[in-house]
Amino acid sequence: MHKQAFWFTLINYLGVAIGVVSTLFVYPYDKEFLGLVRYVDSIAQMFFPFMVFGGAQALIHFYPSLSDDNKKQLFKYSIFTILAVSLLILIFLILVNSFVDWKNYHYLFYAFPIGIAIAFTELFKRQATNIERLEMPTFYEKIIPKIALPLIFGLLIFGYLNSINALLAFIGAYIIMFVLIIVYVLKHFKLNSGFNFKSLFKEVPKNEYYKYSFYSFLGSFGAFLAFRIDAFMIPEFLSFEANGTFNIGVALATSLAIPATGMFAIYGPKISSLIKNDDFEELGKKYIDIAKLLFFIGAVLYTSIVLGIDSLFQLLPKYDQLVDSIPIIFLLGANVLFNMSTGFNSEIISYSKYYRFNIVSILILAVLNIALNLYFLINTNLGIIGVAYASLISMVTFNCLKLIFIYQKFGILPFDRDYFKLIITVGLVFFVFYLMPDNDNNILNLFLKAGLCSVVILIIIYKMKWVYSFNYWIEKLFKLGKQ
Repeated sequence: MHKQAFWFTLINYLGVAIGVVSTLFVYPYDKEFLGLVRYVDSIAQMFFPFMVFGGAQALIHFYPSLSDDNKKQLFKYSIFTILAVSLLILIFLILVNSFVDWKNYHYLFYAFPIGIAIAFTELFKRQATNIERLEMPTFYEKIIPKIALPLIFGLLIFGYLNSINALLAFIGAYIIMFVLIIVYVLKHFKLNSGFNFKSLFKEVPKNEYYKYSFYSFLGSFGAFLAFRIDAFMIPEFLSFEANGTFNIGVALATSLAIPATGMFAIYGPKISSLIKNDDFEELGKKYIDIAKLLFFIGAVLYTSIVLGIDSLFQLLPKYDQLVDSIPIIFLLGANVLFNMSTGFNSEIISYSKYYRFNIVSILILAVLNIALNLYFLINTNLGIIGVAYASLISMVTFNCLKLIFIYQKFGILPFDRDYFKLIITVGLVFFVFYLMPDNDNNILNLFLKAGLCSVVILIIIYKMKWVYSFNYWIEKLFKLGKQ
């Protein structure tokens, strides 16, 4: 588990590193096209829950209790679901095309193939998790689009592509990505022939399967409305360029969440197994350990960003194109940090008999987020900063609801005494460095504030042994260094 988590996180951070470099040095040259790409991607994310229709979540939920043959049947049934629903969506888009007067409707057809690619990628990644072969699918998913987009930007900036051809090239990158993932997973998980699913639905009653899938679909679609709707609403109310500015902030702020993404994906089957075995004592321990680790990693990164982002941007050639994103980075970064600090609460609810509550909480979040977005976009002059405030308020409310629910149903929380000590220590160290006067030399300022703050936090936490996984890896590195 430690090894898989390490490689998963390493690959994700490689993707983030490419994304950050692109965000700082490439995307500011054409924020309008960046806004267009994110707009189309947001529509693809809207299609994705319908295409999967809960099949990816059901694959994890039912997989541990099935026979080997029916594990394959369940996987095949999920593939069949994506193909069937995608065909229905395409037919619907073609039929409705003549009756809709919406200037951006044609972008739905650009988003459609990306939606299929995302749907299959999600499903095959879940299967890769089940067979403990997650590293390569993660590599393909995180690296290929991150390399393709800046290359496409380069061709666009230098006049080799227009915006439509650049968008088509971006779609092509997604298709290459999901084909490689499919080939890799099927190489390690051989499917038998035939599409008779009677034996599967003898082990898993159809009503139970469809009920779980439907609630998972509602959760996924609600998650889009809650977490991804910003990239869709900003161009509708403001502009593609404003969407580009916002997404520069999103790209940098969400890089904090990579460890959480890895941990949640890797520990998904483990959480499901613990819940099905009613081992809530062990579940509670994992809950605390992972939440503490994720807060620690997120806090080190977030404090560095707050202390050093302006100095870093001033060293770059496009400071005037980047500076507007700084408030977005601060607000969304705080959003991500709070989400990480509460651990895998969504996964606990999703894989338990209370999975319906995830739907309720996400739909509450979606309504709250959309309402707040509309309020800030229509009734204030805050623009994209208002959108960031809407996201922060919604996410804090969402996570608090889940924490209260899990405590009521399972009697566990992702906090212990060492966790509170960790929070207080990180907060004190941050404020000491925050109150330090800035240096006129931006490089020196980065080193003295952001760099030293991180080093001090790392040393204190290692010495106090409050985060088990951190000490585990540091001591392992020391042992390797002595060999």
